[in-house]
Formats: sequence, structure tokens, C-alpha cells
Amino acid sequence: MAAHLEAPISRKLNGGEILTSLLFGIVVLALAACLLHGRTIQNPASVQPAPSGKPAPAAQNTEASHENERPTSANSVAPDKLPSQAWKMLVAGCENNSLTERAKAVRVLGLLPNDSRASKLAEKALGDEKPEVRLSAAAALGDMRSRASIPKLRKALNDSDISVALAAAHALLTLHDKSGYEVYYEVLTQQRKATKGLIASQMATLHDPKKIALLGFEEGIGFVPFASIGWSAIKEIRKDDASPARAAAVIVLTDDRDPDTTKALINATQDNSWLVRAAALEALARRGDPSALGIVELGLNDEKDNVRFAAMAAAVRLYMIGQSRLRSREKSSRQ
Repeated sequence: MAAHLEAPISRKLNGGEILTSLLFGIVVLALAACLLHGRTIQNPASVQPAPSGKPAPAAQNTEASHENERPTSANSVAPDKLPSQAWKMLVAGCENNSLTERAKAVRVLGLLPNDSRASKLAEKALGDEKPEVRLSAAAALGDMRSRASIPKLRKALNDSDISVALAAAHALLTLHDKSGYEVYYEVLTQQRKATKGLIASQMATLHDPKKIALLGFEEGIGFVPFASIGWSAIKEIRKDDASPARAAAVIVLTDDRDPDTTKALINATQDNSWLVRAAALEALARRGDPSALGIVELGLNDEKDNVRFAAMAAAVRLYMIGQSRLRSREKSSRQ
């Protein structure tokens, strides 16, 4: 009896397994159909019927076709035409009606050394009606090391705007032309030299503490080198104080060997501004003249530690230079 019962049960299990296999196969086919349908949606061109009489085209690579469909920029320029196009844009910027745009375009001309077109364009900008553009022109000529422009830069020393004169002076010193020292001398002393001097409008600026301070902190920042003085010290100065610009002028005058400049630097060691006094001691140290040791010694008792430290270093430096020269003379006399 048991044997008769087991047989039907065994047949039922086999039938269930067959049914399960059929259902699994149906599910697999359904999934495959879904995947195929998804591809058709993404690339409908691949399943479009071909025109009558023509074979269906082969499916193209999707990425390649998308690459070909990308639009090119309307402003793109062929590589061989890029320099001429860029130059035309730069010239247009230098002639722009906007003061800001004009000044920016002129300023970057300094990136084009040994380019006669750039130097001529900058020289033309020295005659612009706006001082901001003239300042940019002078700075650019210095940056591009245009020695042929020295006569025009010397003329710019007499510009009605002191910031332009400073930019021209800085450019001239970059070109190793000593005439650039004149403006810095007058920024320090607020006096004219016997044979040369700033024009009246420039002198008016130098005698106005607020204007010269503004010049130092803003317009003249690139032409009045504050780095060796220390920005932390400058931040302590009042906004109407001209001493930062005057102290920076002292640093520039370090290499000017004119006797009048030497006297001005010695006098600056007793200036009312400690910033100017410290700068003057630094300048005397760098000039390396041991005869200034007596002047430097006075700074050792200054009320400001910045000045005292500058005097200490200057005293050591000048003493060592003096001793070295003395040994050289003694050695020469024995030979």
C-alpha cells in the first residue's frame, strides 16, 4: 500500500519542478525583453527601418556621435590666427572709452618685452588724459625694460600727478637711469634740488600730509617699496601720516651716491618719525660708508626699539667694513 502511495507523490514533485523551471524561463525572457526595449529607446536610430532599396546602416558608436554633435564656440579662433586676434583685442582695450578698461589693458603691456608695438602703445598711453592710464603706461614700460622709452619716462617725471611721476621714477630706476632718484629725494625732503625739481602741482601734494599718505598707501604702493620697513609697523601709522611714503623713499635712495642725497639720509636719522629714522639707518648701513658710524651710534639711544635695533646692526656692519678696509690699506703699504 505504501508503495502505491509513494508513486503519485513522486510524480507530483517532478511536475512541480517542471512548472518551476518554466516559470523561471518566462521571467528570464521577460527581463531580456525589457533590456532590449531600453536600448531601443536610448538609440532609436538603430532600429529605424531603412529606406526601400537600401540596406540598414550599421549602428554607430554613441559616444563618437555625441562628440561630433557638440557645437563649437562662436568665439573660438584657429591657433594660427590667435596672436593677431589677441593683439587686436588688446589694442581695442587700450583705446576703450572706459578708464578702468584702458588702464588695465595698458598695464599688461609690460608682459611683452622686446615688442616695439607694445612699447609704442604704452608710450602713446603716457599722453592719456587720465592719470591712472599714464601711471599704468609708465609701469608697463619699466616692466618691459624698454630703454628706448627713457626720454619719454624722464618727461613723465614732470607729470602734473605725483603718482605718475613716481611710476615713471620707478621705471627709470628699473632701467638703471639715475634720474629716477629725483622724485624720491623730494618725497623724502619735500625740497627741490638746486638744479631740478618737481612742478608746482606735485609739490602741493608733497606738502599735504593726507595726500602723500594716501599716495603711499594706495596709488604709490607699487612704486614705494614698503617690504624692508615691515608691514606690521606701517599698520600702526595714522592714515594722515606721510612717514611711510617718506621712509620708503629713503630705502630707494640707498643706492643714490649724490652728495645731496647723503646729507638728506644723515638728516633723516634725526627725523620726527621713527619709521623714517629706522629706514635712514638701514640705508646708511647698506651704503657701507664707515664715516657714517658716528651718526649711526646716536641711534643706539633712540626711544624706539625699532630704531635702536637698526642702529645696532648698522654699527656692526659699518665697523666691520671699516676694519676690512684698514687691513687692506696696511697690507698694501707693506708690499
